[in-house]
Amino acid sequence: MIGIPSAFSSSYAEARTKLLEAAAAAGLPIESHAHPLKGRDGEDLAMDVVLDGPADAKKLLIVSSACHGVEGYCGSGVQVFALHDQEWRDKARAARVATLYIHALNPYGFSHVRRFTHENVDLNRNFQDFSQPLPVNKAYREVQPLLLPEQWPPSAENAAARQQYIDTHGEAAWQAAISQGQHEFPQGVFFGGTEPTWSNRTLRQVLRQHGANASRIAWIDLHTGLGPSGHGERIYAGKDDADSVARARAWWDGGGATPVTSIYDGSSTSAFLTGLMWNSVYDECPHAETTGIAMEYGTVPVLEVMDAIRAEQWLNLHPEAPAEQHAQIKAQMLAAFYTDTDVWKGQIVSQARQSMFQAVDGLAR
Repeated sequence: MIGIPSAFSSSYAEARTKLLEAAAAAGLPIESHAHPLKGRDGEDLAMDVVLDGPADAKKLLIVSSACHGVEGYCGSGVQVFALHDQEWRDKARAARVATLYIHALNPYGFSHVRRFTHENVDLNRNFQDFSQPLPVNKAYREVQPLLLPEQWPPSAENAAARQQYIDTHGEAAWQAAISQGQHEFPQGVFFGGTEPTWSNRTLRQVLRQHGANASRIAWIDLHTGLGPSGHGERIYAGKDDADSVARARAWWDGGGATPVTSIYDGSSTSAFLTGLMWNSVYDECPHAETTGIAMEYGTVPVLEVMDAIRAEQWLNLHPEAPAEQHAQIKAQMLAAFYTDTDVWKGQIVSQARQSMFQAVDGLAR
């Protein structure tokens, strides 16, 4: 067994090492998909995949991390702890459930303390049908001039204009306008791209390979940045289908103690989003019944999160920024998505573990 704080890491390189060592110690096969670029410290980057259970299992639980790069500081800790957790592993195996850990969906963002990929794309807005006209986010078009001013910190005029928008439309409207996803401004934030990213293509390959024999798939994708600090919100991740939503709620609501929210009925802290990653499992594993959630852990207030994303994107566009400012913005970004305290880490692991046990019970029904 490993102590909860020890499962977490202070860099992508450390997190990857812990994940690979945990898999090796458990005698599990490791599959690494090399990323074309290097990490912040010159390290190799990869989407690493570990399967715990038989390759031909009919019931498959996917636990994935770092869809949004920097959020991998949280998700990786959950995965590393799970690989050391014999009670959890025995539980899944007794139910004939294979667990597929996908570590660092966006390894570049994880390493470089970015939310977005090396293509400057929000991976969880990139799963569109690019042969069709892409969604237009008119609200983002309206706020775009406010998001990335020439100077950082923003001028008093910019700050006043931002506050005016929030006072007029509300905090939720500001969040929704920015985070919904957009395909018009490649240098903006929450850009969904105009073609599939490396992470998109690689994930699809993983799903085709490991989901080929599964008749039932559960997917828990680990996220941070929304909601009260340390609280893990279970957000339904799937099609707007009443039966699928009901099934997710039956599996994960804990008799009402751990409710499953949804972007479709307005119950989630997340805005309505487009191009979401869960689209891929329907495309690549159409033969399987799929049930999924995003585990969304709170860190700091949402306006602070949004401002951290703005600052980091400004930095990405201004590599000439002084080293001191660079360090300050990266620290701000990390703090927006990862709370480096033992208490917070304990909350993360206990809730993730609970959701994984719930998923196995659901798959076993």
